[in-house]
Amino acid sequence: MQRAIFHQLGQPEQVLTVEDFTPAPLGPNEVRVRVLAAPINPADINFIQGVYGIQPELPATPGGEGSGEVSESADPSLAPGDRVIFLGRASTWQTEVVVPATLLFKLPAGIDPLQAAMLKVNPPTAWRLLTAFAPLPMGSWIVQNAANSGVGRCVIQLAREMGLRTLNVVRRDDLHAELLELGADAVLTDSPDLAAAGLTTTGGQRPLLAFNAVGGDAALRQLNLLADGGHQVTYGAMGRRPLTVPNGLLIFKQLTLHGLWISRWLESAPRDELDATFSDLARLMLSGSLTQAIDSTFPLAQVHSACHRAQQESRNGKVLLDLRG
Repeated sequence: MQRAIFHQLGQPEQVLTVEDFTPAPLGPNEVRVRVLAAPINPADINFIQGVYGIQPELPATPGGEGSGEVSESADPSLAPGDRVIFLGRASTWQTEVVVPATLLFKLPAGIDPLQAAMLKVNPPTAWRLLTAFAPLPMGSWIVQNAANSGVGRCVIQLAREMGLRTLNVVRRDDLHAELLELGADAVLTDSPDLAAAGLTTTGGQRPLLAFNAVGGDAALRQLNLLADGGHQVTYGAMGRRPLTVPNGLLIFKQLTLHGLWISRWLESAPRDELDATFSDLARLMLSGSLTQAIDSTFPLAQVHSACHRAQQESRNGKVLLDLRG
């Protein structure tokens, strides 16, 4: 068995090592899972750097997401051969983990393990953005920035399934065609006149719901476009700039601001809500209606190269560790 591990905080390429380890014994209601694949998310990089919302207890193995196959089970709900994803932080950058059965969700047969490895974070984030903050009638517009991100692409696909229309804001013109092909209704390049351009695009309909993953002026431009009584949900801060809201937007437009951290929802949601959500998302993934782009895959031994690639803006999709051997 092998795992990636770090003994001090810092850049992944500098502090991560790959080492052998002895498998843990199986306790009551625990499950031994052979990890098949694990993505490298921004949260994983930040976790290693020590700037994430959860601080590691050193030494630590990264990996908040992944797919696997049960090899041994002390819980009646799971059997060897079952394919699963991890709903809790399971340190998935290793070839095997032992976790309580409650941290696992059993997948339907047939899902590609690379796609399944990315099911825990981006798809439910998009699902919650679309369903948890403002009920919308079919045909309504939503607006989102960072529309080419993993969450943004999931929003486009899920909104299409729900009969909602997406106004997608990106930073580069060359992203328009691929998002339109994915199912986006409209794509705009961010600019100071976003509100005017957005109204022209929607035929004068102001969205009631906005998703912000950037912050700063980009988020403020969303607020200027929103309808009276609209909602903006912030789930990321890629621009590393705070959101400063003019008083008038809150007083006269009666806007509501929300925050979403999917890790908190995963920890606090009732189990039946989690099962229902992931069952729906897994069904869409199995049918091909929900997919996530994969830029590249690396074996665990090349974790430094994988982390380096995952931090490059030029990549086209997610970078994954392929642990199938």
